Amino acid sequence: MKIITVEEHFESAKVTQAINQSVGKKAMPNVSKEMLHYMQTTLPTPEIMQDVTNQRIAFMDKYEIDQQILSYGNSSPQNLDPKVAVKLCQEANDELAKAVQDNPTRFGGLAVLPVSDPTAAATELKRAVNELHLNGVLLKGNYQGKFFDDPFFFPIFEAASQLDVPVYFHPSFIPTSVTQHYFANDNWSDVVTGILSSAGYGWHMDVGIQVMRMIVSGIFDKLPNLKLVSGHWGELVPMFLERLDDEVNAYAGLKKSFSDYYRNNVYVTPSGILSKPQLNFLLAEMGPEHLIYSIDYPYKQPENARTFLDNTDLTPDQLEAFTHGNAERIFHLN
Repeated sequence: MKIITVEEHFESAKVTQAINQSVGKKAMPNVSKEMLHYMQTTLPTPEIMQDVTNQRIAFMDKYEIDQQILSYGNSSPQNLDPKVAVKLCQEANDELAKAVQDNPTRFGGLAVLPVSDPTAAATELKRAVNELHLNGVLLKGNYQGKFFDDPFFFPIFEAASQLDVPVYFHPSFIPTSVTQHYFANDNWSDVVTGILSSAGYGWHMDVGIQVMRMIVSGIFDKLPNLKLVSGHWGELVPMFLERLDDEVNAYAGLKKSFSDYYRNNVYVTPSGILSKPQLNFLLAEMGPEHLIYSIDYPYKQPENARTFLDNTDLTPDQLEAFTHGNAERIFHLN
């Protein structure tokens, strides 16, 4: 069985050093001291994040993963000031492309873009795809509180549509005011608040809303070829497709129903949440052509990364689509 995973993260020591020199080593925004300590003691080390030869390949071989699609992790220049972001994103994509070129049968790559300058970002995406042969783009969180449905960012999605490459929406930390309103309580520690507001629930809700807003904005009427990828089994949105149809369709002024856009233009991955009930639900909601495998390495390294695939209820054709066929088609891996 051929296996490709498409949400696997990488960082460059050179780019991380350049980011630190440009903006200084600052605590991550919206993160308490307690949560920052928790992250520092539980997240992969820089050595693991930057490795593309030793531990990463060993993990892939152990779980019979043929290819990873690499994208930048926490050390990403995406949201920096455009004065530094444009150059650093170019350098980051060059570094990522080199990692792919050094081992092209094992890796692909998703570009990072300077979203603070959408015109420059669109230009960089075209370079990343046409010259560096990367396979799409990953956008993380939002920029200065703006969701990506804002017309400001339209050049990025127009370029992705023209190039026929997918845009992977990835979570990031939510505003402090939202964290305090929904997740903080004196009955538990700041670490628990931080987990609930991030990887536990909050940032999944946030990036699911990101996808929902893209649909309601009407961007798929303007760019019907645009493809989005949503991890963590769709970041909660697929649970509400019928509800959103019932409540939104009559008022949104769209050509199609909410669920039609979602099922046509969005592709869903597990991001290492390897649960048979969730897979079966997404299969019923999305169909086999819109499910793509992902692990979220090295943040997640599930012991059932391979055996999960041996115990699904998928037919052989559906399993082939899930494990590699859809990824090859959407990310143009052949």
